[in-house]
Amino acid sequence: MNRHWVGGNRITLLENGDAYFPRVFACIAAAQREVLLETFILFEDKVGLALQAALLTAARRGVQIDVTVDGYGSPDLSPAFISELTQAGVRVHVFDPSPRLCGYRTNVFRRMHRKIVVIDGTRAFVGGINYAADHLADFGPGAKQDYAVEIEGPLLAHIRQFVRTQLVIGQRNPPSQRRRLFERGPKVQADNPPPVAGDSEALLVTRDNREHKNDIERHYRIAIRSARSRVFIACAYFFPGYRLLAQLRRAARRGADVRLILQGAPDMPIAKTAAGLLYHHLLSAGVKIYEYCERPLHGKVALTDDEWSTVGSSNLDPLSLSFNLEANIIIKDRAFNQHLREHLEQLMRSSCKQVQASDLAGSGLWLRVRSFFVFHLLRHYPAWFGWLPAHTPRLTSAEKLTTLAVSDRVNEGRVS
Repeated sequence: MNRHWVGGNRITLLENGDAYFPRVFACIAAAQREVLLETFILFEDKVGLALQAALLTAARRGVQIDVTVDGYGSPDLSPAFISELTQAGVRVHVFDPSPRLCGYRTNVFRRMHRKIVVIDGTRAFVGGINYAADHLADFGPGAKQDYAVEIEGPLLAHIRQFVRTQLVIGQRNPPSQRRRLFERGPKVQADNPPPVAGDSEALLVTRDNREHKNDIERHYRIAIRSARSRVFIACAYFFPGYRLLAQLRRAARRGADVRLILQGAPDMPIAKTAAGLLYHHLLSAGVKIYEYCERPLHGKVALTDDEWSTVGSSNLDPLSLSFNLEANIIIKDRAFNQHLREHLEQLMRSSCKQVQASDLAGSGLWLRVRSFFVFHLLRHYPAWFGWLPAHTPRLTSAEKLTTLAVSDRVNEGRVS
């Protein structure tokens, strides 16, 4: 497992874009030396434009800025949007861009799904919130329920080093150039151990397709195996591996209060079919299942007992656990654990429906057989697609992609 525990941090839970965006944008706009940002989705809506404005404010003061977006999650940024950033000095990178096939995005596997911001080496944000208006309450019934954390303290050195390393690796330069690129960043406070800011012990855990394929899931399993009083998990897409499911059942059977908050109306019907098998399997062991019904659930948070918690980008499904590049913060802090627990308990009381065995659509042989095969299809397709070449992170300059796109339109006679 990667990295190690670091003490002395202050970690604050942020709920939804309404709490997250104002903090991130204000900190970016006030940056003095450096901003590092990674995100799966950046849309050119009111949230994306507000992020752009904050980045421009910082860049025009000479702050060094690197923004990395995913080529699948952020496919439609306009040349004008990108050009305004790059002309101000912002370096915009696209992870694994691929042309559309017959108008469809086909590069669905092994995406850069992380959401990280590091500012001046003194403050970071990590979680599951993308830069899109559907993370705001005023978006309407489709607004997403999600979480992130704001971090201050010594863990910043690890987070900053990780993001900078991904930039260097992704550009595929010779080793001699990689060192120069890594040293290009400004000297900020995180070049030395950042000062103690609080009482939280924390750990950055990432998933990739090389050395850290199972780290996030392994930390979940260890925490659940050790749990004695409670396990709470809120997760948008829940199709974990067999060992994690077994740990949940064992925890419930030894008397722990095991509760899952899952989507009440998944956006993929096949997910609901597979959940039928999971529901029977988990309820029979004493696991409590709550369906969040107020709006789409996009969160990925969990806690066990009175101290351990995690917030991040990783779902407990095959895409996150077997393909995507993810990042979670794992926290040992009683106050944070209690705050998250109280929030999730309130969410279950006010916005969830508890699933009872009697609510399930029968338990006939055909239903159970169908759910069995659908669940195993979802669990095993990562192995079936394992023949696809694993991506070494590849970053392409968004400015270069924009130039190529304009050139293509000129060649096709669409630009005079």
